[in-house]
Amino acid sequence: MDGNAQDFQKLYDEFRPKIHRYLRRMLGETDAEDVCQEVFVKVDRALPGFRGESSLATWIYRIATNAALDHVRSASFRQSKANVESADGDAPGDVNSDRAETTHLPDTLLVRKDMNDCIRGIVDGLPELYRTALVLSDLEELTNAEIAGVLNISLDAVKIRIHRARTRLRKEMETKCVFYRDDRNELACDRKPSTLKFRAK
Repeated sequence: MDGNAQDFQKLYDEFRPKIHRYLRRMLGETDAEDVCQEVFVKVDRALPGFRGESSLATWIYRIATNAALDHVRSASFRQSKANVESADGDAPGDVNSDRAETTHLPDTLLVRKDMNDCIRGIVDGLPELYRTALVLSDLEELTNAEIAGVLNISLDAVKIRIHRARTRLRKEMETKCVFYRDDRNELACDRKPSTLKFRAK
C-alpha cells in the first residue's frame, strides 16, 4: 500500500502541472482545477491496474481528455459558456484604428503558448475533435503517435484532424481578427468590432 501511495505521489508531482495546464487550455481557468482533481482521483484508482500498454503520459492524457470532453458536454458547462457569450458577444473589440493592418497570416501566429484573448477565443470555438488534437499537438507538444494513443484513433486520423483544425483556425482568424505589428514589431491580433447581424424571420 505504501509503495502504491509513493508511486502515485511521484506521478502526481510530475504530471499534475502539465495536466492542469492542458485542462486550463481546454476548459478555462474556472473549470480546470475541479476537473484536474477528478482526473487524479481516477488515476489513483486505476493505477494498480495499469498494464503498461501505453506510456504513463499517454494514459494520463487520455484520462484527462475524456474528463475534459465529458465536462464540455455537461449541461452546466454549456450553460455557463452560453452566459459568458451572451454577456460578451456583442461587445466591440478593443481595436486601435491607427494600427497597420496586415493580411499576411504566418503559421507561427496560429497557435502559440502566449495566445492572446483573440486567438484563444477562436481556438475555444473549434469543434471538440479539432480543438483537442490541436491543443495536444501545438501547445502540449505531443507527437502524432502519442496523440493517436490519447484519442484512441489512427495516426492518419490524427494528421487529418490537426490539418483540418489549423485550416479552420486560419479561416476563422482571417474573418474575425485584425492583424498588426506590436511595439516589438511582432505580428499580433485583436478581435474585430462586432457588427450587427440581421436575421430574416
